[in-house]
Amino acid sequence: MPSNATLRRQRALGGALGVIVLGLSLTYHFFPRVFHVDTTRLPRRSMTLGTVMPASGLQPERASAINELNAGPPLTLAPTAVIVARGNLHANLPEQKTVDTPAVQAMLARAVKALRAGKLVGDENSAAALFMQALKEQPDSRRALQGLFDVRARLVAEIDQDIAVGDVDAATDLLDALRTLPNAGKEVAQLEQNLKTLARVRPMLAQAAALLQQGKADQPPGGSALDLYREVQQLDPQNAVAEQGIFQVQRAVLDRALAAVAQNDFAGADRELAIAQAIRPGSQQMHDVHQRVDDMRQQRANGLLAQAHSALDAGNLALARKLAGQARTIDPALAALAEFDEQLTNARLYASYKPGQVFTDRYVDLPGKTPAMVVIPTGNFLMGTTADDPDHIDAEMPQHAVTLDKGFAMARTEITVGQFREFVRASNYVPDSVKLGGASVYDERGGAMHDDTDATWEDDYAGHHADDNLPVVNISWNDAAAYAAWLSQRTGKTYRLPSEAEFEYALRGGTTSRYWWGDGVPTRKVENLTGSGDRSRSGRHWSNSFRGYHDGYWGPAPVMSFAANPFGLYDINGNVSEWVADCWHDNYIRAPNDGSAWLNPGCRAHVLRGGSWGSSPDQVSSAYRQGAISDVRSGRVGFRVVREL
Repeated sequence: MPSNATLRRQRALGGALGVIVLGLSLTYHFFPRVFHVDTTRLPRRSMTLGTVMPASGLQPERASAINELNAGPPLTLAPTAVIVARGNLHANLPEQKTVDTPAVQAMLARAVKALRAGKLVGDENSAAALFMQALKEQPDSRRALQGLFDVRARLVAEIDQDIAVGDVDAATDLLDALRTLPNAGKEVAQLEQNLKTLARVRPMLAQAAALLQQGKADQPPGGSALDLYREVQQLDPQNAVAEQGIFQVQRAVLDRALAAVAQNDFAGADRELAIAQAIRPGSQQMHDVHQRVDDMRQQRANGLLAQAHSALDAGNLALARKLAGQARTIDPALAALAEFDEQLTNARLYASYKPGQVFTDRYVDLPGKTPAMVVIPTGNFLMGTTADDPDHIDAEMPQHAVTLDKGFAMARTEITVGQFREFVRASNYVPDSVKLGGASVYDERGGAMHDDTDATWEDDYAGHHADDNLPVVNISWNDAAAYAAWLSQRTGKTYRLPSEAEFEYALRGGTTSRYWWGDGVPTRKVENLTGSGDRSRSGRHWSNSFRGYHDGYWGPAPVMSFAANPFGLYDINGNVSEWVADCWHDNYIRAPNDGSAWLNPGCRAHVLRGGSWGSSPDQVSSAYRQGAISDVRSGRVGFRVVREL
């Protein structure tokens, strides 16, 4: 353990360090110039009403905030040097030629003691009287001259403070005393003017305070507290009471803004905030209330948006739209609104799916799910072709504009043998190839299609057993419509065959070219087409084909063996042609322009769209169409379905 001597040394050292630190702190506080601090750049007290004056272009409210943070003791309690520095007063003392006599020194000591005690003027024992007596006995005494300067500075500061608080009587008494001091004429004249101004503005301040209590903070124009405070500031720009009154007026307006927010009237709150900003721009209370309003605005808007999401999830689009509109009115800049708008649009057009999204529906009454469906975006296009097309046919004209303003989903691929088998087994449906007997299939020996009474939907294009991943062929329009109706029953959703307009729109995938991949021979494998490089089992080749194209298949390929078009659909313009819902019409005169199917009651012929594994290039164009009797079955024809959203 340390010895007593060591402890004493440590205590002595610690005490000395503490005294040094305290001395440095006091020196910095009261004599900042010792540390090269420019007091002229600090907030200083006015010699008029004791208010903070901006020293570096500070806003009045900023200067007030600095004054409140660094208020310290009243100026009259500070040392004389501080008063001189803060008041920007400097004594210009002559050189002293003789030494103060002992009697003068004793008198000066008494005067300093009186000064420190705050006994500035009055009787013969006051600081002013003793310093003046010392000067009478020794006219060149610098200590006496400095003492009178300090007394004058103290009096000016106290008068200044009395004026600031509105104490006219006290200020008048001290001003009478100040008049008795030498070299005080300039300060007396300024303070007399300040007293006159105070006498003029005091009733105005009282009236303004009364109006503020009556709730007439800024209204009516010309008769409000704000008008009077502004008038006072014109007469006395440094009037602290008027400055504080203006802050109270702004506080009253800000309270109205908060009251409006409490009533969910954010538009009213914004109006009140604009009024408050004009009263005292950039004040701290303005900033604080504005932040509170913004926080409450965002909180309220987010709450409404959450309710809108709930309404959207419940399928109530009208309520969701209304709630989102209310959220937008409250906070137009709410970041989540853009995303919600997209969700609302998708809900309205696509049943909350997104364009391009792939989904399946599960069966509600038995295991299983639907084929994969792709959401097709809304839009418009020119259906058909014009006479300028060298390969046009009359059935593709006249070209006409079609608008699809409601989204739908289309099967990503043709319906496969496996998917159709699931339907037949679950429904006990008898397809036309079984009920009516046979289909038209490919004859390798003759190189053409021929009727085969034994061919069914379970066979491929040539009448042989088909794999489950091949597109189902040898089915009629009736079979395709029956499959779509069965999906509707199993899911509770609306499945059907696509309309002809929907099919061409989806096939084009937003393109305007002859084919969805361009206007000529594909430069990559895009579909199962008739290519000059393809060969049958016996070595046959196509006489009318895409020159230089080779996809490796003679007959249908397994679905999704090639590329998808821009809408994400596979085999849409190759592999097999597909049934659509429309009845056959020889041309497009009077055709619907809204994307709906063109139907006639009892029609027997329907439309086939899209090319097949055996179609010539002109039969693969996006506009090509042909008709067939509803019970026709062919090894070149299949189908896909649409699901309404």
